[in-house]
Amino acid sequence: MVMRVFVAGGTGAMGRRLVPQLVARGHQVTATTTSAAKLGMLKQLGAEGVVMDGLDAMSVGEAVAAARPDAIVHQMTGLSLAHAGKPDFRHPERFGALANRLRTEGTDHLLAAAEATGVSHVVAQSLANWPANREAGLVTEEEPLPPEQLPAKFRIMVEPIHHIEDVVVKAGGAALRYGGFYGPGGGIEDQIELVRKRRLPIIGGGAGYFSWVHLDDAASATGL
Repeated sequence: MVMRVFVAGGTGAMGRRLVPQLVARGHQVTATTTSAAKLGMLKQLGAEGVVMDGLDAMSVGEAVAAARPDAIVHQMTGLSLAHAGKPDFRHPERFGALANRLRTEGTDHLLAAAEATGVSHVVAQSLANWPANREAGLVTEEEPLPPEQLPAKFRIMVEPIHHIEDVVVKAGGAALRYGGFYGPGGGIEDQIELVRKRRLPIIGGGAGYFSWVHLDDAASATGL
């Protein structure tokens, strides 16, 4: 079924992969950016671009109302170099400050706009790595990660992810738990460099596992 799709965060690492896939499937795509200088990029990807501030309720409401979408896809993270600077896992509360607000306030603004315009299909970006209980082996939704297992600084990053999942699912939408992104712009290269420079802590002697997903595969799953 051909749909009008509103992609919030169309010029991010995921947005740049998702938008052309949606267009290739025949959907009419409106995608957002925080910079007017990136509207040309969205046009090249096949979308109608719009400048939107995900933390401004009025900006979000006006953008969604003008697009009249059938579905909204929330890919706003603010984790790019331009928005967050270089990855800093020693101070995640600083590096992830904007992402945390977009995952809480930004999500709420999108859901309010969806309700106001009658959009029933909302899909949002979540993360599979941190919500799992690492001591329980194969876990289910009934075995979430106890908050006390995480350092306080990382708890600050996990709580907004839980917020996305709670409010989006309660609104009838879906929160997709991606793995860590790899592929051009995915960030794995930055993390490898941080490990080499001893700026990313290795826990438990480095015997743990970290789940990765290629950006193109994540985009394909999102567009289904």
